[in-house]
Amino acid sequence: MSTVAVTEGGRALVVADGDVPDRAALDRAWPGWDTGLTLIVAADGGARHLAALELRVDLLVGDFDSLPEAALLGLAKAGAEVLRSPADKDESDTELALLAAAARGVREITVLGALGGGRFDHAVANLLLLAHPALAGIPVELVDERTRVTLVAGPGGDGGPATRPLPGPVGGLVSLLPLAGEAQGVTTGGLAFPLRDESLPAGPARGLSNVRVNTAAWVSLRRGRLLVIESRAPEPAEPGGVRS
Repeated sequence: MSTVAVTEGGRALVVADGDVPDRAALDRAWPGWDTGLTLIVAADGGARHLAALELRVDLLVGDFDSLPEAALLGLAKAGAEVLRSPADKDESDTELALLAAAARGVREITVLGALGGGRFDHAVANLLLLAHPALAGIPVELVDERTRVTLVAGPGGDGGPATRPLPGPVGGLVSLLPLAGEAQGVTTGGLAFPLRDESLPAGPARGLSNVRVNTAAWVSLRRGRLLVIESRAPEPAEPGGVRS
């Protein structure tokens, strides 16, 4: 089997075994989602989606209970590296794929197939992976044809706030939800309902469904963690009709 080169400073795509939209839908929702990829990692059955996305896998990770052995051998023969894990393990296949990408020194990671599928618990676990200690300092985004999820972590202490650009079309929804406690010193720009050095406690839904009014929106945070959930702008209604 071939060995994947270390991609220090590169950008990785991780494909999990959930619902993965087609390339056209991703292009419409998040233009540039596949720009500059240097490493493509499939988490077990996520490899099934690669042909439709017109992508060639570099690294296969998991216990491969969802991928036929013949398909695994075929991808390995085509040059993919295989990291097989035991079936009884503490980590999910998606977690192992993210850790493998981080170990290769990538600077950012996009994940497909992490937000949908038949297991709600998997989707929640994938959201929480954004706070994995091994991914600290690596921007990770979970993406489907409707939604993009990232995590902003405040540095705490006397350091300056952590700032995250939120580029996108005017009219898109942006929800800011505190993760594991209160988010403090939240400031936003380019959103219809601004926050100015304010706190968002866990529980109340104040940060839900803000609206982007500038293509160069942003959020900053002094302390705590914020899930940033972006939804693409609604399609305009047809004249004389209704929006689907």
